[in-house]
Amino acid sequence: MNPVIGKCPICNDDLTVTRLHCRNCDTTLEGQFTLGRLYQLAPEQLAFVELFVRCEGKINRVEQELGMSYPAVRARLTEVINAMGYEIGEPERGPISDSTRREILADLHAGRLSVEESLQLLRGNG
Repeated sequence: MNPVIGKCPICNDDLTVTRLHCRNCDTTLEGQFTLGRLYQLAPEQLAFVELFVRCEGKINRVEQELGMSYPAVRARLTEVINAMGYEIGEPERGPISDSTRREILADLHAGRLSVEESLQLLRGNG
């Protein structure tokens, strides 16, 4: 079987399930069914969620698995949270340490963070 996709490959709008079928008893249901928030994620975001769950939500373990810094993992988590339609509470603002700033810039240079993610983290919004 192929995995279910949640976005239209033509226009990228959300897909709706219109038919469900039971292979055991041959029952078919037709209607409008939603796929849920996880199907709004891109494949790489879903893979991150699976890794995050496998690591029991411990960012330090995710860091080790991916070979990424804390700011890079946190940026990915924020991206997934936003993609699922949730809002993150007001972040604690404050100056970031020199070592954190260096990690963010190193992750940007290595391609582990986008420019937008880096700017957000450098501003203390990540």
